[in-house]
Amino acid sequence: MRITQRNIIALILGVGFMLTSLCTYAQSDDRLTTARMYVLSEKYKEAEKLYKKLYAENPTSKEVYNEYLDMLIKSEQYDDAEKLVGWQLKIKPNNPVLTIDLGRIYDAKGKSKKAKTYYEEAIMGLNGEDLLTQQVANKFLDMSMDDYALKTYERARDMLRNNYLYSGPLARLYAKKGDIEQAVYTLLEASKGFYSGGTDEVKATLLEFLGDDRKKQVRAQKALLKKINEQPDNIIYSDILVWLYTQKDDWEGALIQVEALDLRYKNEGDRLLNFARYAVKEKQYTYALEAYDLVLDKGPSYQYYKEVQNELLRVKFTILQQQPKFTQEEVSKLVAAYDTFLTHNTQYYAQGTATEYAKLLAQYADDAPKAIEVLQRSLNHTNTTKYFKGNVKLQLGDYNILIGEVWEASLLYSQVDKSFKEDALGEEARFRNAKLSYYLGDFDWAQTQLDVLKASTSELIANDALFLSVQLTENTTPDSNFVPMKRFAYADLLLFQNKDDEAVQLLDSIATTYPDHPLKDDILMQRAVIAKKHRDYQKAFSYYEQVFKEHGDDVLADDALYRMAALYEQELNDKDKAQKLYEELIIKYPGSTYTQEARKKVHDMQTNVIP
Repeated sequence: MRITQRNIIALILGVGFMLTSLCTYAQSDDRLTTARMYVLSEKYKEAEKLYKKLYAENPTSKEVYNEYLDMLIKSEQYDDAEKLVGWQLKIKPNNPVLTIDLGRIYDAKGKSKKAKTYYEEAIMGLNGEDLLTQQVANKFLDMSMDDYALKTYERARDMLRNNYLYSGPLARLYAKKGDIEQAVYTLLEASKGFYSGGTDEVKATLLEFLGDDRKKQVRAQKALLKKINEQPDNIIYSDILVWLYTQKDDWEGALIQVEALDLRYKNEGDRLLNFARYAVKEKQYTYALEAYDLVLDKGPSYQYYKEVQNELLRVKFTILQQQPKFTQEEVSKLVAAYDTFLTHNTQYYAQGTATEYAKLLAQYADDAPKAIEVLQRSLNHTNTTKYFKGNVKLQLGDYNILIGEVWEASLLYSQVDKSFKEDALGEEARFRNAKLSYYLGDFDWAQTQLDVLKASTSELIANDALFLSVQLTENTTPDSNFVPMKRFAYADLLLFQNKDDEAVQLLDSIATTYPDHPLKDDILMQRAVIAKKHRDYQKAFSYYEQVFKEHGDDVLADDALYRMAALYEQELNDKDKAQKLYEELIIKYPGSTYTQEARKKVHDMQTNVIP
């Protein structure tokens, strides 16, 4: 485009106009701030002068109009306030929000009867437009007039002849005024408009206003039962009732309902299976097991019979793993169940069922040779994937260590490393080989491998490698006695075997025989890990505290402090003490790898965020 004199003049004028507008805006913003200060100081005359000018300059500004009106009402200048609303009505005739403002003025004057007519008029002025409905309702809510907000939503819903509309805000308002039954009925009516599985919004809203209040939950339950009796074939109502039972922590009642529903709607066990999986997710294992058993009672003809048997084994193993102490009778019973299942369903040797069984045998039944047999059968199965075989070989390597076949273990790890060179599985194999060298007391070779793994793409492996590397560096100086470190490494191996008592005895012997060895803090940390595993949280805390107080300048001090805070937060249920310890970590160890996580924890606690 050719630049002419006219173009240049137009550009200069445009820039000038823009700068003038910006200056005017800045000036008006300054004056608005000043006007607010006058109101706070109750200097209403000065405030009025400024608001009057600002309003004259921009009568369509909601911000200026609302603040101006508030100031006039606050200073009891009711006539001027009414004139101001009148001017706005000329700009926006028949606007219900402005009609509410007239009501506000009359309320302030003590003429509540007249005010009421304006409020009713505003509600009658709705036209079904959603934006206007929300504006009117929000105006009433801002004025703490919940009853009128309710009437607003009810009027809009009736106008549009749609009972699904505004169910959320209506239910919240009913609940707020204590009418739990009506709140529930409103949500249930709305649920008819949802497709299958679309009741999550109803549940979320119920949870919002019921919370943990048992009285409210009971009232909601009664309301639900009434609706179910009126409409026994409405499956949505029944589903919500079951969910409500679980929110009340009445899992027994929930299971009874699910069993009845499964029978009534001829679900043939599917509903019970879904409940069992939900109970597992919520760690309600007792009721999960009951539900699984009820499904299996349907017999082998049930379409998912084998899958349910498999899931049940996994859940039982999970329960065993989470027990601080277990009996060999419990282990033997579960071993027999796995063995029977795999004998009749050999295809599961190509799945996680076999690796679970092997773990049970090696780490809980103290039968590593049989665990190795199971895993070898998995490797030889025709339907296994390459990745599954890689994981099986890693597990095989671990269990070969348990029976003393360390070179076989190293060979297996190396095979996985070679097959998955650029994969996280390969890095995991390299780390296990490094740890094997550590178990065997070959600390130099272990350190060489760990130095490479510290740069791993997997954060978990990198952190584990760094931790073990630092532990070796701190405790294997050229002039140090290597015997304590070798014993400590063997104690690590005993812990892997679940031989906790033997590990504790060995750790205590190191502490007694070598009282001044640098491993003192490492031994205390291991004792804390064992105590926590056995759910002796107070003892675990005391060990961590000892590390922090007696070894505050050593590498494990920040680790111990973080774990102390985590114990208070997660196990001892004292958020205040947890927060103080997280804050202490941030201040004392700003360079710690735990600092960022500690900051997040403190922020969440201060803002009442529940992770």
